[in-house]
Amino acid sequence: MAQAQLAAILATVNDIILGKQHPIKLALTCLLAKGHLLIEDLPGVGKTTLAHTLATTLGLRFQRIQFTSDMLPADIIGVSIYERETAKFNFHPGPIFNQLILADEVNRASPRTQSALLEAMEEQQVTVEGQTQSLSSPFFVIATQNPANQIGTFPLPESQLDRFLMRIELGYPDARAERDLLLGQDRRELLQQLQAVITVDELLQMQQAVAEVHISHALVDYVQRILNHTRESGLYQTGLSPRAGLGLLRAGQAWAMIEGRDHVLPEDIQAVLPSIVSHRLQRREQETNQDWIEQLIHQVAIP
Repeated sequence: MAQAQLAAILATVNDIILGKQHPIKLALTCLLAKGHLLIEDLPGVGKTTLAHTLATTLGLRFQRIQFTSDMLPADIIGVSIYERETAKFNFHPGPIFNQLILADEVNRASPRTQSALLEAMEEQQVTVEGQTQSLSSPFFVIATQNPANQIGTFPLPESQLDRFLMRIELGYPDARAERDLLLGQDRRELLQQLQAVITVDELLQMQQAVAEVHISHALVDYVQRILNHTRESGLYQTGLSPRAGLGLLRAGQAWAMIEGRDHVLPEDIQAVLPSIVSHRLQRREQETNQDWIEQLIHQVAIP
């Protein structure tokens, strides 16, 4: 049953976002693994549309937050307002109290505002005036980011980047997909007609099923070899953290489930590895070869 639902989700999203089957599969993998997703690309390639489509298809309450340079943390979390009738401060929840949050152009906000997402993404809660407020379950953040060389951007700090399980790019569509896009129905109109493929309860059950996908000791050895290589090879400024290792395993489980297997193979780890390490690893030497992650895969032997 879950396999048919996963196929239906992918088919529905691929009908809206044309020619991007692999990034869409990675995005679904990230959400099934209970991770947060960072999409870094040029404006106008479908980042916002992808987030909205995933929310609708998965039956999630969706809220878009447009980040700007003058935004404050209270604009995200909410604020307590004094009400004369009750002579008390009442908390008015901000847009963070939804199930899927689109943090649009997150790197246009100041570091102070960016940090407002940290506790929410890690702990699934926020603290306002000493009071802890729990967030919805499930809770996902999909953040879009413009290239750092564009005007008016603030680079995301390493602590913020590490909260994102995956970073993906959409890129330009191929010629055939772009022609279908140009001649087809407006994507916003298609979104308005879109219906949820699964319920929130079914999504939570899928996430539980991901956690039950079998991981062998040999596969854990392989992941540890990857982690140790990034720490000991001297090629990177810092190696992958234990959090990255856990994320790699969770994403491998989710990818395997989408592929219809009840166990994780090294090929599943290799499939999700680029999106998990690209925003966590920095080469010591300026790397001109864009295939350095492929080199990482080849440098670590499978047990």
